Amino acid sequence: MSFATNLRCRECHREYPLEARHVCDFCFGPVEVTYDYDGIRKNVSRETIRNGPASLWRYKDFLPCDAENAIDIGAGFTPLVRAKNLGKALGLNNLYIKNDTVNPTWSFKDRVVAVAASRARELGYDKLACASTGNLANSVSAHAAAAGMEAVVFIPHDLEAGKVLGSSIYNPTLVKVRGNYDAVNRLCAELAGSYNWGFVNVNVRSYYAEGSKTLGFEVAEQLGWRAPDHCVVPIASGSLFVKIRKGFEELYKAGLIDKPSPRMSGAQATGCSPVAVAWQEGTTNFRPQRPNTIAKSLAIGNPADGYYSLVQLAETDGACGMVDDPEIIDGMKLLAETEGIFGETAGGVTVASLKQLAAQGRIHPDELTVAFITGAGFKTAEAVAGHLETPLEIDATMESFEAAYRAPVAQGVA
Repeated sequence: MSFATNLRCRECHREYPLEARHVCDFCFGPVEVTYDYDGIRKNVSRETIRNGPASLWRYKDFLPCDAENAIDIGAGFTPLVRAKNLGKALGLNNLYIKNDTVNPTWSFKDRVVAVAASRARELGYDKLACASTGNLANSVSAHAAAAGMEAVVFIPHDLEAGKVLGSSIYNPTLVKVRGNYDAVNRLCAELAGSYNWGFVNVNVRSYYAEGSKTLGFEVAEQLGWRAPDHCVVPIASGSLFVKIRKGFEELYKAGLIDKPSPRMSGAQATGCSPVAVAWQEGTTNFRPQRPNTIAKSLAIGNPADGYYSLVQLAETDGACGMVDDPEIIDGMKLLAETEGIFGETAGGVTVASLKQLAAQGRIHPDELTVAFITGAGFKTAEAVAGHLETPLEIDATMESFEAAYRAPVAQGVA
């Protein structure tokens, strides 16, 4: 059974039972799960974790649901790659990539949905729902299918085709909303008050958010039970950014690592950069924006955890990159060309921001730095489709091949 004890408001610290709740009745602050860390220390060791499954459920004692009855499609424990080629290109000597493109529905959202869906079923819900920029809709649809639950997922009307297909294949009720993600989210907040459904990022958001911290757990374990010096994480709602740090801090509380927290730096697209702009202005009061970027999975103009992201940037001496669409495309290409990883546009934001921060001297060349790539590139293939080399087309003869192959060489292309 879980060591989760209650829900606690981040602002006024009032406590609530482990129910379907995401805000405090008193101050309307967000609530999050707390745990019996004494119990965890007594029962959890590096060895017990090492002997667990090769998925996020190896960290079951740090999660708010019963792992024995979890909805499990194999999310988590994804590769941590030593990125020597990319590091050399950016002047970073100790760079790693956390490659979450290889999750079951090809994004980190499988982590949060695995936890949220499992807890939603424990709370008695038989339908899963969400507001999504695409990746979450894919994951909710897949987990609902595996659990034999009905899924109702809401997305912006102009979402990338790959992400629409990535949900439709699981046969959910897929609802396109005329508006951006913030409009979709407002609608789902209203619907959650009228429909007795488990909205994974509304009424069960407190549990959903806990799935993100497993990225911190895995990185520490994969580095030989230590926190990195620096993390670079894409920021959409800000929940991922905040919870990765919580993962490192919980391992420290449990006595499993010696250093509690790395420096935390964020990455945003210029076309949706409320956190980055506020950070540049030196304030924790961000101004919501109307998104206009190819990085649709990060296109949240009014991020729920924007304030907490800014507080974390200040507390950890982090920084926040802000990159435009051409830089995002270049970031996607650079990651693929150097490390063989095809990340979606959010990955392009992360790599381009990593490059920007390194050039500014905000990342020390010898820091052990981990950049988080959160979704696979085929979901946003149209972003780079017109920016790649044209294939050679030849007849099936040696002469035709050699003429075509030598031509780019002669022109200095290859």
